[in-house]
Amino acid sequence: MKRLQIMGILNVTPDSFSDGGKYHSVEGAVAQARRMAQEGADIIDVGGYSTRPGHSEVSTEEEIKRIVPVIEAIRDIGPDISIDTFRGPVARCAIEAGATMINDQWRGTYDETILDVARDYNVPIFLMHNNTHATYNDVVEEMIGELMDSVALAESHGVPRENIWLDPGIGFVKSRSEELAVMRHLEMLVATGYPVLLATSRKRMIKELIDQETTATERDEATAATTIYGIDKGVSAVRVHNVALNRKLSDAYIKLKEDFDG
Repeated sequence: MKRLQIMGILNVTPDSFSDGGKYHSVEGAVAQARRMAQEGADIIDVGGYSTRPGHSEVSTEEEIKRIVPVIEAIRDIGPDISIDTFRGPVARCAIEAGATMINDQWRGTYDETILDVARDYNVPIFLMHNNTHATYNDVVEEMIGELMDSVALAESHGVPRENIWLDPGIGFVKSRSEELAVMRHLEMLVATGYPVLLATSRKRMIKELIDQETTATERDEATAATTIYGIDKGVSAVRVHNVALNRKLSDAYIKLKEDFDG
């Protein structure tokens, strides 16, 4: 069983739902990036646009202004750097500043030029399930179908198959019961043959499943439980706030599972 890749979240925004403002300065962002690298992050995901409920609109220029100095400052610390954006110009500036991956929460449908950036720089791109309709007859089947449409779109722009990752989009355009259905059938997304990124960290689904009034950081243990669940379903990476906890638990679980299974 391959070692799970850990993507550490670095929000350089003043208004993210979990850590808004904590790493808004370049100095704060660099310190956190170094901490996550030491804790075992394989990827650091830099985002300059919050998508929390009620978030404020941010111009392309402001998003670039937020992320470029941070990426330039952390590009040599070790892990890959992904840029969490759905805008082509932002992705291009991020890659030129030193990012090595693109994390698009609109799966190439908001701004198709982001797919051209992935092609031009030959970098991996994460396509996260999202849409504007948010109604389903069969959420799992339709989620996979829409992601495969995005795969076809990416490939039509010249993105090589080996550079495409999929993300089921937990926390986006799905009811709680639909999110549970997606989690229960993650293996169906894995079966497409594309590596899967699971991103559940500190989200409202976690809060409601543990049935407790919690702060965001108090959901880290339950988030780690979804990481273990994802490993069993075959996911290749998780996107998390608490890198240390997820690194330790995932490594230990994979080692023990290999020993127990012989």
